[in-house]
Amino acid sequence: MERADAARNRAKILRAAAELFAGRPPQDVTMEEIAKAAGVGRGTLYRRYPDRAAIAVALLDEHERALQERLIQGPPPLGPGASPAERLAAFYAAMCDLLEDHAHLVLGTEVGRQRFETGAYGFWRVHVRSLLTAARTPGADALVDVLLAPLAPEVYTYQRRERGLTKKQIADALSRLTAAL
Repeated sequence: MERADAARNRAKILRAAAELFAGRPPQDVTMEEIAKAAGVGRGTLYRRYPDRAAIAVALLDEHERALQERLIQGPPPLGPGASPAERLAAFYAAMCDLLEDHAHLVLGTEVGRQRFETGAYGFWRVHVRSLLTAARTPGADALVDVLLAPLAPEVYTYQRRERGLTKKQIADALSRLTAAL
């Protein structure tokens, strides 16, 4: 069980980091800035979080867990009870919502090869593969990462910021992709 002072420090660290990460890219925020904003010593910060990515993962965790819960037990079409294509389209829309609200955090945790090593990516991969299998889609193993690629945070933010696409345009395009399967 977490000590009361440790829980308070964790909350202060996460609150301070969330504010700093909302103001500029997580990779531009130093651990020293986080410790100072949280009012904790660097040792306290490093004991719990070895780097910025670990803090971003902690901040993202609650949002990703909520989405995972809705995928497992939520109402259709995101949850069970809808066709695989409807569920995949709903998953894409939900992931666009997550990226829209938290891309700055995802960019701090899931870029490049690191993306494939997160627990969340593993969950998304299993979910999409199960939908492909349920739809009897040939080559599910080869398709799953291809279908998740548009959800890479750098792809999503490029489409939003550089290409000027709306969240709805991106989600609609991904929905059309599911229909093509």
